[in-house]
Amino acid sequence: MDLGLQGKTAAVAAASAGLGLASARALAAEGVRVVICGRDDERIKAAAAQVADQTGGEVTPLVADVGEPDGAAGFIDASSSTLGSVDIVIANCGGPPPGTFASTDIDAYRQANDAAMLSSIAMCRAAIPEMQSRGWGRIVAITSFGVRQPPGQLIASATARAGLTAFLKVTAREVAGEGVTVNSIQPGAHDTARLRSGNADLSKLAGQIPTGVIGDANDFGQAVAFLCSEQARFITGAALLIDGGASLGV
Repeated sequence: MDLGLQGKTAAVAAASAGLGLASARALAAEGVRVVICGRDDERIKAAAAQVADQTGGEVTPLVADVGEPDGAAGFIDASSSTLGSVDIVIANCGGPPPGTFASTDIDAYRQANDAAMLSSIAMCRAAIPEMQSRGWGRIVAITSFGVRQPPGQLIASATARAGLTAFLKVTAREVAGEGVTVNSIQPGAHDTARLRSGNADLSKLAGQIPTGVIGDANDFGQAVAFLCSEQARFITGAALLIDGGASLGV
């Protein structure tokens, strides 16, 4: 299927590995000119070279820390300068550290809000006005299945991402008439380096998922690309759960 994205431009945050990298790869394969960012210069350059080799696409690496709002907005501004304009934003960031009600203090919530909520809000504020002026734009935020079913030990992350989801829903309604869609994707367990680093027995984890398998990051990237497509122009304000049926929430 031709997604109608040839020649579009995209800024993909936190894309040196994992789901961000998979999203950049899927967009580049559709002919999107992509800027990706990460905090480590060598890693983000290597990621850009890998995606360019795999897709033949134009991929530009930038060093940026999107874990706080100013860095996130700066990434969008730098991407716009590099590309001329930004048609697509994939708002992504690393997850806040684990914690419970008893172990999580107020400062931890502030840090989680900066990383998992305010950074994505800053990207939206930096990108959406120009999208509105052009009459076309796509925002896709990568959040977590924990928005639907908050997991134990991740109280700050679940709280911040739930707040972001509410922001995206309200914003989607406000800008829908100007050709801009705003959606989020809520991933469950996907086979990434981060998941492997924290799970010694992936087969056991897969057995807890109704599909019996862990998610493929490349499949996730294809879902992101579809939400950016022309065919998805009527999908906005949605929060797409991709977790193999693992969460119990409706």
